[in-house]
Amino acid sequence: MLTPNPVGGYSFVRGGGPYSSGVIADAGFTFEHIRLSRPLEWRDGFEYIDAHLRNAGRPRAALCSIALRAPKPFTFEGFAEFNRGYIQVLRSMEMMVDGINPIARTNVAPEVGPPAVPSLYSFAYTVPGSRTGPCFAVAGAGEISEGSPGEVVRPGDTSPEGMAEKARFVMGLLEARMKSLGVSWNDVTDTNVYTVHGLRALLPTEILPRMGDAAVHGLTWHYSRPPIDALDFEMDVRGGC
Repeated sequence: MLTPNPVGGYSFVRGGGPYSSGVIADAGFTFEHIRLSRPLEWRDGFEYIDAHLRNAGRPRAALCSIALRAPKPFTFEGFAEFNRGYIQVLRSMEMMVDGINPIARTNVAPEVGPPAVPSLYSFAYTVPGSRTGPCFAVAGAGEISEGSPGEVVRPGDTSPEGMAEKARFVMGLLEARMKSLGVSWNDVTDTNVYTVHGLRALLPTEILPRMGDAAVHGLTWHYSRPPIDALDFEMDVRGGC
């Protein structure tokens, strides 16, 4: 299920149009992660990425994942409109692989101190390097069926039971994406959770036990909402670099 991006030095799992489901570095490469001190308007952010890659001596194709921050969650229609513009920029920069978007993405809306406009928060790209295990990133996943827009798990239900079911569903999506990359929780070193609802109760019952050995690394809670206003819970993971 992996699609190679040989110029970029990584392979990816095909996802929706706006993003790939996950990326993994090819042999002889690792990922370099850059987090901005202040988010940049996303179009300016791509100009920043372009300049950074040139200075690093890496091709545009080396860009493998990005994280965006939004002023507030989009409606389904608003998210689709934003993504059309986003894909247009990727096409103009010739970052597609045989017409498919190879770049993993997480896009959330901070509840406190959000940016005024959709903005670039961080990005990663491949660089030549050695590593002891797989180096990968899985795109952000919320409680909505893949390939079935609108099929939200327990929509609007933020009760403890509702959030537990959402968390189980999202972790299942992550596990499916990791399996496609040929990795598992044992390979995860960074886990991020994005929600403004009842996370503490989920940690000992739904999240940490399922993470297995990765639980030793803990997780980072971003007090943020998923990118669509119908969703309440999102996660992403990285490993090896």
